[in-house]
Amino acid sequence: MYRNYIFDLYGTLVDINTNEQKPSLWKNMALIYSMNGASYTPSELKKSYFKYLNEQIEAVPKEKYTTNPEPKIELVFQKLFAAKGAECSAELVNATGKTFRALSMKYVRLYDGAIELLDAIHEHGGKAYLLSNAQRIFTEPEIRMLGIYEKFDDIMISSDEGCAKPDINFYKCILDKHGLNPKESIMIGNDYITDIQGSFKAGMDSLYLHTNISPKIKGDCPAKYKIMSGSLIEAKKVLFD
Repeated sequence: MYRNYIFDLYGTLVDINTNEQKPSLWKNMALIYSMNGASYTPSELKKSYFKYLNEQIEAVPKEKYTTNPEPKIELVFQKLFAAKGAECSAELVNATGKTFRALSMKYVRLYDGAIELLDAIHEHGGKAYLLSNAQRIFTEPEIRMLGIYEKFDDIMISSDEGCAKPDINFYKCILDKHGLNPKESIMIGNDYITDIQGSFKAGMDSLYLHTNISPKIKGDCPAKYKIMSGSLIEAKKVLFD
């Protein structure tokens, strides 16, 4: 039995479907920006968004990452206001980010057994951590809404750290912060590269879940446990029964 259980989020505990390419997203976001003093057409806004996103990726300090830089998306939303000479508060940027996420989303929901697995970890004296490639401005409201925010002993999100899985720097962030022994820790995730190969390089065992949004396995998947059904209920049995 392990002492530390480190989870991926999307595709592992949470099933999500978003689409940042749909025209209705950019039409509605252009209206929102224009109502707040930054006039954009939908096509102009979309082009500018991805331009500024790439600029923020390039601006991540080199010491933050080895292979996978991760920017803060709120800086992109802020830049979109500033480029049009519009004033924007931190509150407006935050609200704009949440609106963008909501408009891009088809659904977000927990997989069956998510809460039961997290509860079982604490019942057996373990600690549960979240290590997610995500944007805090999007992710924290979602996990609070889904009722699992308080289930974690700590939450580490790539946008806060400037690097993302499978970058070894991101794994070191959580291992070093809490003084975790990799040999007493297990990574639980649905991506054979970011979660499984990444944690293997960090010296940890892993449990692979093949869920509906897992990428197709095309290379080595060095997981100690593999659950091809993607079932968290089965994962709980493997880990604790």
